[in-house]
Amino acid sequence: MTPSRAARGDRPGARVSALTSLQVGSVISYVIAIVIPALDAVIPVLPSESVIIALGVATAGSADPRIALLVACSALGAFLGDNLSYLLGRRFGPRVEGRFFRGEKGARRRAWAERSLQRFGMQLIVVCRFFPGGRTAVTLCCGIVGYPRRRFVVATAAAGLIWASYSFFIGRLGGKAFQDAPWVGFAVAFGITIAVSGLVELIRRILSRRRRRAAASEGQHGGPAEAGRSSSPIHHTGDNCPACPRG
Repeated sequence: MTPSRAARGDRPGARVSALTSLQVGSVISYVIAIVIPALDAVIPVLPSESVIIALGVATAGSADPRIALLVACSALGAFLGDNLSYLLGRRFGPRVEGRFFRGEKGARRRAWAERSLQRFGMQLIVVCRFFPGGRTAVTLCCGIVGYPRRRFVVATAAAGLIWASYSFFIGRLGGKAFQDAPWVGFAVAFGITIAVSGLVELIRRILSRRRRRAAASEGQHGGPAEAGRSSSPIHHTGDNCPACPRG
């Protein structure tokens, strides 16, 4: 008779080395939790959300209190990445615009970020983490236009903690639901995050379309003062402020 998994001493998913290496007692888990979300802010192709979900899946069967530290490291990485993005936009505005906002599509993304930042402020900085590509556009734009640093720090700290907790929780949920098939748990958890991001993006587009229609209607029936108020830019400060003397 074939011995049971417990009798053999196997852990769920022990055959999946890529996931079993991401354990709460492994130093590499903490390094990955910080580095990948930090670099993802300026290198959007890095799979930061997938990594945090994988950490959640890999530690799903553990009640080790160090899991809270792992979540905190993930939040710290996201926070550092956002503030690195802000610093790049603040110090190297023209170069950043040429690199990240070039072309017609880039110009539209920059205009959306600045317009939305003016309208929603700190709320946008938190929510944009769940927009596909929104995090990089908004955080860079915050630096370019000189968004108040204190507010940015508070917003990105909250955004990092919410995002890390959410991604890790989804991963643990998938890992517990499919303890004998961790990759299935990872796929389900990742699919949930994709669905949530897609829903957020859909809502954003619907609201944006409604605002454009409302603005067009006001342009037809309203006065020029109202149109001028709706299109007023965010006040630029710091090194990229066109009104500030240089030298």
